[in-house]
Amino acid sequence: MRPGDRVGVAVSGGADSVALLRLLVDLRDELGVVLYVVHLNHQLRGAESDADERFVGELAETHGLEFFVESQEVKAFAIKKKLSLEAAAREIRYEFFGSLLLTKLNRVATAHTLDEQAETVLLKMLRGAGTRGLAGIYPKKAIHLQLPDVGKGQPNLGTPAKSIVRPLLGTRRLQLREYLGEIRQTWREDASNQDLRHTRNRVRLEILPLLERQVNPAVCETLAESAEIARAEEFYWNKEVERLLPEIWTPTENGGTLKLSPQSLPLALRRRLLRAAAENLGIALEFGHVEEILGDASGEGSSVLPGEWSVSKHGDEITFRKACRRVCEYQYDLPVPGKVRVAEACIVLETSLLRDAGQVQRDDLVHSRFAQRKWMVRNWRAGERFWPAHTKEPKKIKELLQDRHITGERKQRWPVIACGEEIIWLRGFGVRRDLQASDGGGVLIRGTTK
Repeated sequence: MRPGDRVGVAVSGGADSVALLRLLVDLRDELGVVLYVVHLNHQLRGAESDADERFVGELAETHGLEFFVESQEVKAFAIKKKLSLEAAAREIRYEFFGSLLLTKLNRVATAHTLDEQAETVLLKMLRGAGTRGLAGIYPKKAIHLQLPDVGKGQPNLGTPAKSIVRPLLGTRRLQLREYLGEIRQTWREDASNQDLRHTRNRVRLEILPLLERQVNPAVCETLAESAEIARAEEFYWNKEVERLLPEIWTPTENGGTLKLSPQSLPLALRRRLLRAAAENLGIALEFGHVEEILGDASGEGSSVLPGEWSVSKHGDEITFRKACRRVCEYQYDLPVPGKVRVAEACIVLETSLLRDAGQVQRDDLVHSRFAQRKWMVRNWRAGERFWPAHTKEPKKIKELLQDRHITGERKQRWPVIACGEEIIWLRGFGVRRDLQASDGGGVLIRGTTK
């Protein structure tokens, strides 16, 4: 924080945020900052949430500070967006901060502590993370906000001077409570912070105290130090990626091509460059995606990515393309008995009812219990599995087709027959192993190339 900053202090009513406010009130003349109090009512605890809002409002009034408050139904937002309550609350909170940074403030101070840093690093580690995740919570987060329309022909460059700051990131939670006791300042307790159904609460209340008692008394400090090391590593690597990416990345109208040479670039840098190129297109690659793309020793391969993107590898070149779902997707009803022509797959599919299978191959015959249900023929979809007669267990359709060297648009158009959510037949592989007629009759499927 610098002299003249307009700082909104995010106060929930809990001990940490109340301590942050009281500390900044004591230091505001020395810092030369103008303080405001910011509170978001999450409406998660009914009357208790409203009581938190009143408490924070009274605290702001006591110290003569302007009070910015907003109320949002976090639970409804979480259901609508299919997010956890924690993730939904964070998204709404930062949207609220952003609106204030755009209009009233140039800093928002939050009360993240060293304990929360340790919790975050441990959670990231347990869920699987590289140095980006292990960097944890940053002391300062720059916020780039879109300005209102500045006039025809004028560029909208955003406002890079705005930021969220965490002044207590090196301070233990216990120290803050001791400080509040010394100045006789009360705070509000949130009973949900004791609920062990939430993973972070279990880490905070059970796992970290156990590690402190039985492994390392300074485990929180150690984890926070690891985060600081990871942040420095990220800063260095980000600069390297910014320097190298323009030299090897060629954007196109529908994606782009990245040239990665294993001979000239170490694996760590190739991983980062690949992720950075994908992020330029709005694609978030997980570790498994990165390894699948880079790991094919043959230098050839293709994968389907989130967001209807596809990626293909030819030698050192990795090409991202927006998948042609609109062009390639098809779906037709398939009567039983009856037939349908599928122009997209160049095939005519015909079904017939047999009372006695005789010499018919079992991998062409579906159990008769499916005869009265609705069938459809369509192309397969990413993530779907199929169980061929000759394998011990189901496999991804993508892998089955790759094993037969079926690639490109032909692979995308490859037909299946589905009954509800179940795939009962895959071209070239016959009827699913566990759905084949075991004796007597059934529904015979015949495919003729056209």
